[in-house]
Amino acid sequence: MDKNARIFVAGHRGMVGSALVRRLASAGYRNIVTRTRAHLDLTDQGGVNLFFEEEQIDVVFLAAARVGGIYANSTMPASFIYENLAIETNVIHAASRWNVPKLIFFGSSCIYPKACPQPIKEEYLLTSALEPTNEAYAIAKIAGLKMCEAYNQQYGTKFVSLMPTNLYGPNDNYDLQSSHVLPALIRKAHEAKLRGDGALEVWGSGTPCREFLHVDDLADAATFMMESDIAEGVFNVGVGRDSTIRELAQTVCRVVGFEGELAFDASKPDGTPRKLLDVSKLERMGWKASIILEDGIAATYADFLARYEGLSQTAVAA
Repeated sequence: MDKNARIFVAGHRGMVGSALVRRLASAGYRNIVTRTRAHLDLTDQGGVNLFFEEEQIDVVFLAAARVGGIYANSTMPASFIYENLAIETNVIHAASRWNVPKLIFFGSSCIYPKACPQPIKEEYLLTSALEPTNEAYAIAKIAGLKMCEAYNQQYGTKFVSLMPTNLYGPNDNYDLQSSHVLPALIRKAHEAKLRGDGALEVWGSGTPCREFLHVDDLADAATFMMESDIAEGVFNVGVGRDSTIRELAQTVCRVVGFEGELAFDASKPDGTPRKLLDVSKLERMGWKASIILEDGIAATYADFLARYEGLSQTAVAA
């Protein structure tokens, strides 16, 4: 790749987008293009089209998305399906119309069926029903990767889709109403430690298994894909091993220093029983994740502590 290539990181303020900006800058790319939502609303078709017409982009990383955990997905499905479909439709179509040489679309492991054989291979997509709690988000992401396939077929574009497993890392969302399980556990364990609580409540039974990928590993995989000659396809991105939610909570408590008990609320939804990705396809190409989970959680906790004063103190005061 030409180090002067104009690389548009859509969603650069988010966890994935900010990791991409860091990774690209460290690799010596000098022409990283970003826009805040105030300057470019990706749900505005006209604005997106004008942006691509004017900017002559060489590579797009489509990391912009409406994201959230079980609570957010289950209570705001219309927002999740509309915003994600609008962003994908506008960016993918404009990139094709203005002859962008390469686009990398970021999906999610939730695109796969709830009752998938494990580990999950890319070809299991659309073989059975989705997990109901995040169906709207999953359908939007499936539509995005299918758009990439369709545009490649009809227009000869080089649009590739990466399907990461559960992500965590710097710049994560720690809001207890909309965050994913790992950042939520970090905040809850920290605040329980501050209050001197004897127990930490964890949603669900603790038995579901989840795989966690540090966002810096995803950014590295995406850069690897950009620099490769791969022109199409869907690729899982993960670490190839998982943990139960109980094991995850125990690790978080160990990192945070919370010494109380874990109290599992089985009345809350568990979501998909297990979601482990088969990452052999990407590994055969020469890329493999490198960040160990406990080390990644420790770095993420440091990021949380640096930002904690800016977060709501409601949970601490309660």
